[in-house]
Amino acid sequence: MIKEYDYLFKLVIVGNSGVGKSSLLLRFSDDTFSDSYLTTIGVDFRFKTLEIDGKKVKLQIWDTAGQERFRTITSAYYKGADGIVLVYDVSSLATFEDIDKFWINEVDSYAEKNVELLLLGNKSDIEEKVVTTQKALDYAGIRKMAHMEVSAKTADQVSKAFLSLARKLIAKKDSQGSKGSGPQKTQQTPGQKIGQQSEENKKEKEGCC
Repeated sequence: MIKEYDYLFKLVIVGNSGVGKSSLLLRFSDDTFSDSYLTTIGVDFRFKTLEIDGKKVKLQIWDTAGQERFRTITSAYYKGADGIVLVYDVSSLATFEDIDKFWINEVDSYAEKNVELLLLGNKSDIEEKVVTTQKALDYAGIRKMAHMEVSAKTADQVSKAFLSLARKLIAKKDSQGSKGSGPQKTQQTPGQKIGQQSEENKKEKEGCC
């Protein structure tokens, strides 16, 4: 029987409402972009299968709502995440400051202790940048996480950002290989159970896989 994948990783995208989390997910998973702004209600997700260094990597990516009224719902989705993508808008200082004021605290409270973090500054195509690259790099250095500036609109650096995160997760999993019984088995995290509970959603998103 041919294996569907060699690695399965659960990623969660968080950040304030309007920073472009859904746009980033759609750009990466479907290579599409829309100027229409639709608020995510609760959570949404996509699957994306990649081939990295001859290995099949399946990413289960959860897009969470940024509005305060949904935050108690989305906190449960941190459980079992291998990687968390924290997104801010380079043209909005408040969205960057809220990474430290709120989202990092959520990660510390609900995510696994060894979760891999990636800080993304979206809307890099906008000329009126308020959050400087250096400011974001300094913060990312303090929090020991990678940082990149991307644009869901132009697709600039989006795939590279997710690929870099996937490669880090592969390296981390391989370094733990002697403690497990193989990458496919050890990747059956609690996050998969959440996905299994959403079979109806999967059927509605036939194009996501």
